[in-house]
Amino acid sequence: MQFFGGSEISPSPPAPTAAGNNGNMIYVFNRNGVCLLYREWNRPLRTLNAQQDHKLMFGLLFSLKSLTAKMDPTSVDKGNLGVPQLPGQGCSFHSFRTNTYKLSFMESPSGIKIILVTHPRTGDLREALKFIYNLYVEYVMKNPLYTPGTPIRFKLQIA
Repeated sequence: MQFFGGSEISPSPPAPTAAGNNGNMIYVFNRNGVCLLYREWNRPLRTLNAQQDHKLMFGLLFSLKSLTAKMDPTSVDKGNLGVPQLPGQGCSFHSFRTNTYKLSFMESPSGIKIILVTHPRTGDLREALKFIYNLYVEYVMKNPLYTPGTPIRFKLQIA
């Protein structure tokens, strides 16, 4: 696939590395934009504080979701650009890629948004995002000690 004046990027995943770690960051947001979980593994340059980073990421998702719904060629009702949509409403996107990273996104019917930022040559992560969501449901939402809408706290290592 060739982008405007860019280099060639193969849509196929790269050969597995020795470490096998292509993940850079994970975000989990609730429907109100509260960041429930944020972890990073490989982020050498930090330019923002965590709260600004979370706001920008949620704003990016909101804007992309709104834009894709507005551009949807199959929908007669285009709605207004920037108006919030219900989960599953309109045309949705699953990922986008730049020359330095790939952002993969999934939104559940309840409005939980899971974002993985990985190496740009990482393949389709929709199944991995569904697996992460199932873990969220099993170990967070079904936990009687968890208060919905609060950040997820745990002592386990995410490798």
